[in-house]
Amino acid sequence: MKFFEERRVKLHDQLSDNETVVIFGASASEYPRYFWQENNFLYFTGLEIPEAIFVQRRIKGLKQNFLFIERGIPEMEVWEGKKLTKEEAARTSGIHAVFFLDELDRRLGFLLNGIAKCYVNLNACDLNKPLNKQQLFARKIKDYFPALSVEEVMPKISPIRAVKDNWEIQQMQTAIDVTGEGIENMRKAAAPGMMEYELEAELLYASKKAGFRHLGFHPIIASGVNATTLHYSENNSKIGKNDLILMDLGLACNGYSSDITRTFPVSGKFSARQKAVYEEVLNVNKEIISLIKPGISLAELNKKTVELISEALIRLKLIKDKKDYFQYYMHSVGHHLGMAAHDVGPRETPLEAGNVITVEPGIYIPKEKIGVRIEDDILVTKTGYKNLSANIPKEIGDLEKREV
Repeated sequence: MKFFEERRVKLHDQLSDNETVVIFGASASEYPRYFWQENNFLYFTGLEIPEAIFVQRRIKGLKQNFLFIERGIPEMEVWEGKKLTKEEAARTSGIHAVFFLDELDRRLGFLLNGIAKCYVNLNACDLNKPLNKQQLFARKIKDYFPALSVEEVMPKISPIRAVKDNWEIQQMQTAIDVTGEGIENMRKAAAPGMMEYELEAELLYASKKAGFRHLGFHPIIASGVNATTLHYSENNSKIGKNDLILMDLGLACNGYSSDITRTFPVSGKFSARQKAVYEEVLNVNKEIISLIKPGISLAELNKKTVELISEALIRLKLIKDKKDYFQYYMHSVGHHLGMAAHDVGPRETPLEAGNVITVEPGIYIPKEKIGVRIEDDILVTKTGYKNLSANIPKEIGDLEKREV
């Protein structure tokens, strides 16, 4: 409860008088019912229940927090189980003004009276998709309060969520450690002739064994030429005897994701060319990590990565001019990590202590069926960095040390 109260205070400090925030929780999941709460709602309330709404209002300097939750229907309990009561929601979240959703219109009409600006987690979608419930809500309150301004809440939330506290870092470390166990199981189980999805099953086993309900994102298990497709997702090809396997994956612990990529030879031995490419990527990975400290930005790290990758591609005789690097390296070197694999946080502004980012250089050569990416999860500390995934092997000697 203390965590959520502290976070709500930080959000309140972002507001001016006569402003309010409305954050919608996620809707109920279809079968199988592995419910994943909307990250911002979970961040400020700690509640993993569908359809709920969190409201914060600042008026005359006063901070007011409200929750709206589903009302339990006794006749439905035999099918769906019991709904959270008002008292239970208050105990978990620390928010004591709890109401049922069927009271929302009446009470919110009162709460919005005199409010100049309302921030909503709009989660804007593509123009060819239907409006989501947040966007429909924004349209409705604009109809009833024409002078009310409605804006996206993320610019208010991003600075808060981007800096992780010790508890958040612990969840991420746990997710990373169990992901590492899954990677090692996959590496040991890998054999020519297997299907990629057989290795994916090893990751799912590690996840369930640890009691995790969710993966951070759909895993990439890419062998051979599949590893040169950045967002390969089918995981249904047969693994060749001379293939490299690129695994980009991450489990989630208590809503916090890991994001790790490792590349290894299924044969247990790199070919000379595979080793040359791998060594270049590994060197870039290590050098970029060594630069991380407060004050540097992701944009600067990416610029340095492009410089290093370009030099590596020349050494590998893939390009002659540095400007042609994009043929073999097409993505940024990293992103913020947290409640989402690609978490909130600015790319241009300097990093600060408490940020967690990924470092993931790669080289992709379709004509040679070689794709190499090495990704680590890095905590920015007051004096530099801590590699949270340092215990997951990536050195060539370690990757070739296994029986096949």
